[in-house]
Amino acid sequence: MSLPENEVAADNQRRRMEELSKSPVGGVIESAISVARPAVAVASALVASGNTATGLAVAGSIIGGLGIVDWFRRLGSSKVDENLDSLGQATEDALDRVANTLREHGTSIEEIKARIESPEFKNGMASASLQALRTTQKDRLNRMALILANGVREKDLSSESLDDMMRAAVELTVDDIRVLSYISAKQSTKFPRLFQEMDIVNNTRSVWQDLSHENFITAQNQMAIRASLARLQSFGFGAEVATTDSTWVPRFTVFPSGMRFLSRLLAIDATD
Repeated sequence: MSLPENEVAADNQRRRMEELSKSPVGGVIESAISVARPAVAVASALVASGNTATGLAVAGSIIGGLGIVDWFRRLGSSKVDENLDSLGQATEDALDRVANTLREHGTSIEEIKARIESPEFKNGMASASLQALRTTQKDRLNRMALILANGVREKDLSSESLDDMMRAAVELTVDDIRVLSYISAKQSTKFPRLFQEMDIVNNTRSVWQDLSHENFITAQNQMAIRASLARLQSFGFGAEVATTDSTWVPRFTVFPSGMRFLSRLLAIDATD
């Protein structure tokens, strides 16, 4: 196969890919395979013969013919639309439940509408929309919807706080949130006023001794737990407390910001 013939084949393949608007992923991948197989064989033969410069030229034309930019552009557009639709529907559903809850507790319709139509809520929607571009997982979109709706419920839509929570909703894993929830529950039960106590070190040590006894953290899973703690700390949801005792068990304390984040992820029930 000569170089001009390969370029024509690549151009033809690009035009065929542009017609496959209904299935960009399957079409592009199938087309890429059909173009790449003979082209790679040519490139390999040229490189093996020592014609490196020509080999690089062929490789360049191969990449150009794969339609990588078109693939990203077309897939990106469809995925963005899908994400925003999912986020919008989840937010609308959550707000419906919030509105019912607020009305049952005596909040007027006018007050509910004022919260939803506030600049703070619109900024929150904008923040959620931007973060929606960074995930392919619907459960993370649902987290953002709950954060928005519960912010309306609590009448707390601080822009800085919402931005941090939206980013955390996208970046934290299910295991990270499970770890945060478990520690927070134990901490709240054992020391309801932990941050009003003077001896935070001893209180935190006691919490983690209990967690260790309950096999929440073991020698086998401690690295995974510590990875979650590091991600949680990066969002300011807690920090490890320095102690003088030597132990493999961490001394992590959940901050009020971490507890607030968890409260915004709670499912909304009109009967609560």
